Amino acid sequence: MTELCVILGMGEGNGMAIARRFAREGFTIAMVARNEDKLRGYQSTLQSEGITAHYFLADAGDEVALTAAFEHIQAQLGTPRVLVYNAAVPRMESVLQTSYDTLVSDFQANVAGAIACVQAVLPAMQTAQKGTILFTGGGFALYPHPDFVSLAIGKAGLRVLANTLHAALADSPIKVGTITITGTVNGDDPRYSSDLIAEEYWKLHTADNGEYETIY
Repeated sequence: MTELCVILGMGEGNGMAIARRFAREGFTIAMVARNEDKLRGYQSTLQSEGITAHYFLADAGDEVALTAAFEHIQAQLGTPRVLVYNAAVPRMESVLQTSYDTLVSDFQANVAGAIACVQAVLPAMQTAQKGTILFTGGGFALYPHPDFVSLAIGKAGLRVLANTLHAALADSPIKVGTITITGTVNGDDPRYSSDLIAEEYWKLHTADNGEYETIY
């Protein structure tokens, strides 16, 4: 049985590149996002390349939907070997204009959804005594910008979550890491192309368990 990589927050950039990178190593791919039309298109593209891919619907900010999606994934495909949390709300809004409701809503997708996904897969990973949990971080966690306040708070929170999970699971075989991307993803950029970034996910997955963050 092939190993399973679940990508939460599947998209045409990093998501597709990560799917292809792990598929090269024999992984089956499970994609999770809220837009079924896009997921169906990603699945068709990957399958045309010989990659086994499945999709499941859930909004990253909806705990109930996330829990249900992971129940379906594990019932149909088994325990994930790798979980990639790639979801975020890339809202451009000034700290002087944002609202309480906006910050709370975005935080649900940017951070709280990540812990919901972890809690959905961690017991099975611990039973299997193997697993990798990777988060897509961002440069705003290191260099916050006043015009992207909710995203900066989200990426900072996600970085703390990765750090504390790594510490909490340090004595277990479960690996936790974050790839902190400090530039704008662009397929034509010689550094920040999705294919190059996806390689960093694979490197962190296969790295020594002492490493938890790649700043890229």
